[in-house]
Amino acid sequence: MSEEILINVTPRETRVAVVENGMLQEVLIERASRRGYVGNIYKGRVLRVMPGMQAAFVDIGLERAAFLHASDILRPMVEDSVEGESGEPTAPAPTPTPPIGELLREGQDLIVQVVKEPIGSKGARLTTQLSIPSRYLVLLPYGRVLGVSARIESDEERARLKGIMAELIEPMPLGYIVRTNAEGQPREALAKDVAYLGKVWNAIRSGMGEARVGACVYEDLSLPLRCVRDYMREDVEKLRVDSRESYERIRRFVSRFIPELAERVEHYPGERPIFDLYGVEDEIQRAMQKQVPLKSGGYLVLDQTEAMTTVDVNTGAYLGHRNLEDTVFRTNLEAAQAAARQLRLRNLGGIIIIDFIDMADAEHRRQVLRQLEKSLAHDHTKSTVYEFSPLGLVEMTRKRTTESLERQLCEPCPTCAGRGSVKTAETVCYEIFREITRAVRQFDAEKLLVLASNRVVSRILEEESGAVAELEEFIGKTIRFQADEHYAQEQYDVVLL
Repeated sequence: MSEEILINVTPRETRVAVVENGMLQEVLIERASRRGYVGNIYKGRVLRVMPGMQAAFVDIGLERAAFLHASDILRPMVEDSVEGESGEPTAPAPTPTPPIGELLREGQDLIVQVVKEPIGSKGARLTTQLSIPSRYLVLLPYGRVLGVSARIESDEERARLKGIMAELIEPMPLGYIVRTNAEGQPREALAKDVAYLGKVWNAIRSGMGEARVGACVYEDLSLPLRCVRDYMREDVEKLRVDSRESYERIRRFVSRFIPELAERVEHYPGERPIFDLYGVEDEIQRAMQKQVPLKSGGYLVLDQTEAMTTVDVNTGAYLGHRNLEDTVFRTNLEAAQAAARQLRLRNLGGIIIIDFIDMADAEHRRQVLRQLEKSLAHDHTKSTVYEFSPLGLVEMTRKRTTESLERQLCEPCPTCAGRGSVKTAETVCYEIFREITRAVRQFDAEKLLVLASNRVVSRILEEESGAVAELEEFIGKTIRFQADEHYAQEQYDVVLL
């Protein structure tokens, strides 16, 4: 698999594109006006303890109070239970969590780390189980675990890495997770990371006592350096950045931590924007659309709601060559691959429901599910896929730490207020008639003026002209209608003259 990382830097915005085999797979965005908070460590103060929710709201200096659940305060870790790169175990130990009132009190100061960005109307999600990542390791200052990422599947390699780490951290009562990037790395590389993380932790500890409430004690790397740390591997052919200053900063970072890949970092000096060169801009625009065409002629329809994301699969224009079952199977196989890419590209998380076309053959269902899991294997974000439900739906979850691409780039439509539809001109006409009746009963006026959109006024003067005449006779007033091009279809005003 050929992989490239493209970085576009402007004074107010940095964007990163991950391209695999010439196809855009992931887009990351960081703006100066809204830097991400995940990974940052703050000195917070408990504002309110909520026994009914087993949680507390904590002031960490952000616009909204952050949320801290009791399970994120006490979370015993079990060795070898590591999944993914975050340093979190797949599940907390079965020991019961004490009531939140025994763990925290209002007004208490504590050190917390952001694990999920503020999303929508919700504040950031916090934990007191700190984790500090480096290139190959994750330091767990309050943990006593030595774990290896579950993505390293070789038992021999897991044992080798554990043996090296056990020697390196013998005198230190700190926990460590060995990341996927560490696979095949020599002892020296891991030793450098242990030393680096030790210095970072000492700096954090020294700053904890002096920090005021709401102060950031530790800030994660900027987006370009985070991508180098988390994404640069042996299978990355090159990283291209269009900013000379950012290029120099990345080169220094790579030379220090990944010198064997330093030659793969390139500065792109071309006049044509780097994202245009690879067709990334067009792909981002397509990622804003609900419908995703498939090569076969079928298509997906993606809907993101507050509760979940749904993916509907349709055969569309694809007729197949053999029979219906074969047509459905081939469409679903292609849809599984496309859906996995879209979830990653659009950064969709939480609960996801995929409605594949119904298949009678159990073996076909199994192969579609395996195709979905295989396509999700390259995703850096942890996901879990479940078997087909009795209704023929595939339920899955994808870890959500930041807003989706659409919600980062877009805002609710001011006309429909995010509903995705507007009232018809006919509906608005009848609303206006009711408003006129209501107004003349409340206020005295000789005549009335109605201001509305061009389309609504056109309908009133044409299809509804008879209704207007009846209304004028009923209220005993003259009504004048005036179109205004600045009015949205649902907008109108009834003025008493």
